[in-house]
Amino acid sequence: MLRHMAQPQDIVIVGGGLTGPALALALAQAGQSVTIIDSLPQTVRKNAGFDGRSYALALASVRLLSGIGIWDSVAENAQPMLEIKVTDGRAGEGAAPFFLHFDHAEIEEGPMGHMLEDRYLRRAFLDAMKVHPAITQVTDTVVAQEADAKGVRLALASGKTLDARLLIGSDGRTSGTAQRAGISRTGWQYGQTALVAAIEHELPHHGIAHQFFMPPGPLAILPLPGNVSSIVWSETAETAARFAALSDAEFMEVLRPRFGDFLGDISLRGKRYTYPLGLSLANSFVAERVALIGDAAHGLHPIAGQGLNAGLRDVGALAQVISDATRRGEDFAAPDVLARYQQWRRFDTTTLALTTDLTNRLFSNDNPFLRFARDLGMGAINKMPALRRGFIREAAGLTGDLPDLMKG
Repeated sequence: MLRHMAQPQDIVIVGGGLTGPALALALAQAGQSVTIIDSLPQTVRKNAGFDGRSYALALASVRLLSGIGIWDSVAENAQPMLEIKVTDGRAGEGAAPFFLHFDHAEIEEGPMGHMLEDRYLRRAFLDAMKVHPAITQVTDTVVAQEADAKGVRLALASGKTLDARLLIGSDGRTSGTAQRAGISRTGWQYGQTALVAAIEHELPHHGIAHQFFMPPGPLAILPLPGNVSSIVWSETAETAARFAALSDAEFMEVLRPRFGDFLGDISLRGKRYTYPLGLSLANSFVAERVALIGDAAHGLHPIAGQGLNAGLRDVGALAQVISDATRRGEDFAAPDVLARYQQWRRFDTTTLALTTDLTNRLFSNDNPFLRFARDLGMGAINKMPALRRGFIREAAGLTGDLPDLMKG
């Protein structure tokens, strides 16, 4: 049995990446006391330099970041996404004649989203948490947890013990919080690996994001400030391992025929990274005195760039459920309250996960019949303004049951 602390916390969040800090700020602003436990020291997260990692933040996510006081501090480093172009083809052959073109001018709310580098977003979260009196940051690792009807107790690697009313796991696809709570996962690997890097180019991108589907997997070219774009290039695991082992010059030689010359001469900026791709869904988003958010709840294929956006929807939904329950005098960690969060988010994220899975399987192949059918489908959608606007609003994160923090 773990020893109780004399002064319990309202809420403990495990995981100091992005969704954890976002939720900590949302809850603290609503009057909760929050402790966030991160195994990485703050200096490691805050002092990260340019590494090409970036996020496509949908408009709804930008609204949430604004609502928790983050957006103003990062806006000057963000690149608006004004258009999205989706094409199909093979390396070196150019795009197919049928395509999808989404333009932000077709909706009234403004840009569909913004591209923002990881380093700016993490620093903004750390700075905001540091000055908020209701947030305590702890550098440590949870080694055990016990929950009962009254609360949850955590044992840390340092030997300390924490006591809280609610534990929130924001600790990634291999979430220890979920495992210790007895929550199993469903998922599979795609046999694909994402090659991630930043590319400098001769010509301006004009805020246009490109998604080029090739038989081994998609290549996303995402605009960053200046003449720089982030690429997320999915290849078969075997090919990606071979490309990752190449020198920078050799890597650029295999990238160029896939990237094309529409942005002029291109060159590598910074380091390259690889990430194995798979689907991972928690079989429940809640357990006794426990809730999961972000990748701890759902790990998606990056094909639509929705991973962080889905996690921020979790943040908005859980913060609202907790705030509403507190206002009504309910125990915000009671099973029926946590069930509201699960009901709100689990169906949506499962649907999104299966949609991205189906899209990846449909496009990541060279079957001539499927290729013909998908090209005709894209061409047809592109000719239908109402349907096209629906896709644009979906990309902007404006559809479905939005949390208050994501509403205009």
